[in-house]
Amino acid sequence: MKIAQELRAGSTIKIGNDPFVIQKAEYNKSGRNAAVVKFKMKNLITGNISDAVYKADDKMEDIRLDKVKAIYSYNDGSFYVFSNPETWDQIELKDEDLGDALYYLEEGMELEVVYYESTPVAVELPTFVEREIVYTEPGLRGDTTGKVLKPAKLNTGFEVQVPLFVEQGEWIKIDTRTNEYVERIKK
Repeated sequence: MKIAQELRAGSTIKIGNDPFVIQKAEYNKSGRNAAVVKFKMKNLITGNISDAVYKADDKMEDIRLDKVKAIYSYNDGSFYVFSNPETWDQIELKDEDLGDALYYLEEGMELEVVYYESTPVAVELPTFVEREIVYTEPGLRGDTTGKVLKPAKLNTGFEVQVPLFVEQGEWIKIDTRTNEYVERIKK
């Protein structure tokens, strides 16, 4: 058991019979009122995202999820198929189970499949991925501050905001937790 104020993004808890993963936790203490924690959380079974507010000292049942290394194989139209590199078992997940991971999937990519009670419920990407920019507007010469951003389409079809000096054909590093540009990569 943990109290609500100890939970952070990525923590997994059980409310009723449903497992949830905390996506955002915000502690609030104002005046004479009791301290509260606002959560944005995702139900691991249904995939629904909900907001909730709990008193900071409310007790929550924390749960452990199993993670297994896997390699993304292919999409057959209705399922995304991953294979366990040790046993070569195939793991199938629907697109609603993957969430933002869909933006970064490439054939042969290594990641972790998350299990709840021996059922695959989600995937966990590496914190940083490197992707190629297939299209972006040309930037202005001399602007290297990195504060002005422009859209850039990746080789996976996802669009991220990048600084003006980044050009088409370059490789960039992206933080998969925030979907934000980190730096250019020399390839």
